[in-house]
Amino acid sequence: MDMRSDESAGMMVTADRRPCIFLVEDDAALLDALSFALETEGYATRSFPDQGSVLSAPDLDRAACFIIDFLLTPLDGLDLLAELRRRGAVAPAVLITTEPDDRCRRRAKRMGTPIVEKPLITDALSRKIRSLL
Repeated sequence: MDMRSDESAGMMVTADRRPCIFLVEDDAALLDALSFALETEGYATRSFPDQGSVLSAPDLDRAACFIIDFLLTPLDGLDLLAELRRRGAVAPAVLITTEPDDRCRRRAKRMGTPIVEKPLITDALSRKIRSLL
């Protein structure tokens, strides 16, 4: 996928000017559904079924936004985001999870990461992405 920086918008976009959303979700059906829904809305997507695949991606700096499932292993989604930040990824992120506990909410708030709860309503996730971009 050919991507470049859109200086006017301050984000990475594909050659056809679509922001690229990096999705990290271990539920294959949900990953496919999210990718389809976001592409229908005009975003490009990169799908990662696990932490290893996103951490080994050579183009982390090209994400316009990360959507990360909280319940990943061995790192949870916020620990994964912290590692992405250590590796230079600066794009905003949205954490997706079912019934986040108080500790999860506090950690996400400290990291400046909004939470969208599952089951996902695509409109809520889309609004959150638009507010970050």
